[in-house]
Amino acid sequence: MSLLNKKLTVNQKQSLTGWIFLLPASILIFAMNFYPMLQAFILSFKKGIANNLEWGGISNYLRLLEDDVFWTSFWNNIFYLIIQVPIMLILAILLACLLNQKDLKFKALFRTAIFLPCCTALVSYSIIFKTLFSFDGYVNTILLELGLIDARINWLGQTETAKIIIIIALIWRWTGYNMVFFLSGLQNIDESLYEAATIDGAGPVRSFFSITIPLLRPTILLTTIMSINGTLQLFDESVNLTNGGPANSTLTMSHYIYKVSFEYSSQFGYAAALSYVIFIMVAVLSLIQMKVGDKR
Repeated sequence: MSLLNKKLTVNQKQSLTGWIFLLPASILIFAMNFYPMLQAFILSFKKGIANNLEWGGISNYLRLLEDDVFWTSFWNNIFYLIIQVPIMLILAILLACLLNQKDLKFKALFRTAIFLPCCTALVSYSIIFKTLFSFDGYVNTILLELGLIDARINWLGQTETAKIIIIIALIWRWTGYNMVFFLSGLQNIDESLYEAATIDGAGPVRSFFSITIPLLRPTILLTTIMSINGTLQLFDESVNLTNGGPANSTLTMSHYIYKVSFEYSSQFGYAAALSYVIFIMVAVLSLIQMKVGDKR
């Protein structure tokens, strides 16, 4: 070892030390992430039930093309993505701008209050929303007392309203999370730019679209990619709020994978194929967003 130390330069020793420290984490990442991903890819080409699997080629991928339940779950995810993600990100930007004002009192309190929902456990907040919007829940009671409705509404038992509740729950939980990223981006914008714009006669709206939005472009790209990826992998809300109902109208792709794996005769090969479809969708959308959003 001493002979090896004499032969190595200082830079080589530093590099070797770095790799030694990285090695345990690298082994764990490979064992816990990349190896299961490789095994799942191989599994996606097998068909059968539980452990009785045999090689099936691309039969699982051909099967999902004709799977009506899968396509229902796919369009449900797309619906959540188109409606929820833009609303959430717009709210996050506006709240970040409001809470970035220098003369705002109780700024820290407001920031904490808006951020706290994303610290709530997924199951806990789903149960809260399920209780609020149940047939005899608090929301129906308040609306009846205010005279806004004549009879109680089955919010989670109807196709249209169940989707709306899930979207409201997602916006409530994740808006504050994205707001923190925008606040960080806003604090890196030089105040002199706004002062110069004011001198030139630009109002708050013009400054917002000409200074704030362009300089927040990297943050907007980051939060958009994360939000789309999270929406495509949506699971907890579908399971805990509606259990995919009524009639699969709120079923998500991840929830369907769970059902295929553990409720529909343990079809692990088909579930692995479905998982890789989501993986490819997320990768392609992220690549497109990075190419479109990166002006360099």
